[in-house]
Amino acid sequence: TVVGFAISLLFHTTQTEVCPPSCNCKSLGEMKGLQIDCSSRKLTEVPALPVNTKRLYLQNNSLTSVPPGALDNLRSLEEVKVFDNPWNCDCHILYLKLWLEDVSAPSLANVRCATPAPVRMKPLGELTGNDLGICKKLLPIKCLEFFWRDLILIAGAIITLILVAWALKFSKKLVCQINLSQYDSRRRLLGKRISKNH
Repeated sequence: TVVGFAISLLFHTTQTEVCPPSCNCKSLGEMKGLQIDCSSRKLTEVPALPVNTKRLYLQNNSLTSVPPGALDNLRSLEEVKVFDNPWNCDCHILYLKLWLEDVSAPSLANVRCATPAPVRMKPLGELTGNDLGICKKLLPIKCLEFFWRDLILIAGAIITLILVAWALKFSKKLVCQINLSQYDSRRRLLGKRISKNH
């Protein structure tokens, strides 16, 4: 009886881990995966989903965005529905847009933006970089930061090279002058000795 209880407990734990508590899950038969129905549950975020999800229904909830990477483990997904959610189409919606482009183009066609006002009721699939005003403002600042940082680094490297080249040139001149002065003094000394001998 203890073993039976342990097995049933383990089975129950596995089942709850597999199926999100706020959703209705149905097996699609042997080795075919699961149908996860989370529609019309007033969800504000996507729940943790099992890897073997084949059909995912998230329509008619209160979802505004999906965190990057949240759906990446659903590699065997065949059908997804995410329409009728108040999607906030700012920079953060890009992950969902790109993910749907890869996984389900028909589903992407049914997704419409709720906010911000300029893109209200616009299909997510038709969204361009120009529609994402916030992204447009963020990108150039970042690019400018990198540009000035790189420019300072390059200028520093050039100045260092010029100084090193100048120092080498100066040291060569100095060595040549020392060598010449030593040569001159030796020549004079030799000249004096020759004149003495004569």
